[in-house]
Amino acid sequence: MEPVPFNRGFYSVDMTFFFNICVDVFCPLATSPCIVNGVSIFSKRVILYGSEGNVKMFSSDCTQEDLIVQNSRCGDVLPKATCQVAEPICLSARICDCQSHCNEACCQIPDCICRQFGGQLDFSSNRSVYVTIGIFTIVQIVRNVQMLIPAYDFCIPEKECVTSSDDPCDMFRRIEFPTEEFFPPKVSDCGCNSDRPRR
Repeated sequence: MEPVPFNRGFYSVDMTFFFNICVDVFCPLATSPCIVNGVSIFSKRVILYGSEGNVKMFSSDCTQEDLIVQNSRCGDVLPKATCQVAEPICLSARICDCQSHCNEACCQIPDCICRQFGGQLDFSSNRSVYVTIGIFTIVQIVRNVQMLIPAYDFCIPEKECVTSSDDPCDMFRRIEFPTEEFFPPKVSDCGCNSDRPRR
């Protein structure tokens, strides 16, 4: 994620997806297909508004490397980019001749992805499988912000009932609402400060 020049508050998020493709290959004179695994790569860029922050943020889980990166950005704390991906859907697959740009993209596969395939990927073949994959993603930019939420004191209901009837319902309406049963007393009301032992 990088800030977009001349567009304050906007950030470009570059994402690279690596898909583990499992293909059933049918060979001549074979009764069952041969299963072949491969890697498919897809890159996507989105530009989102993430506002600005001119403060430095420190937390207990920050490492020394994180602090060095923050100081190199002149105090601007970048927001965090998150991406949610639904299960990919395979739309089509066909065999095609391998093009030159395919080999260049394959050479940029991170080591952690290569280790998922045993550490070695074979790029020597002059034919490849062209796979079309559909994915649904939600890309977000998240930033910590301070919010002011108004707080109110206890809400004490007040109701005045005046009646002279002997009806039980009327008698109940004359009873004062038991506010203390629903709202616990505050420290200033219970007189706990004077009786509390001091250390």
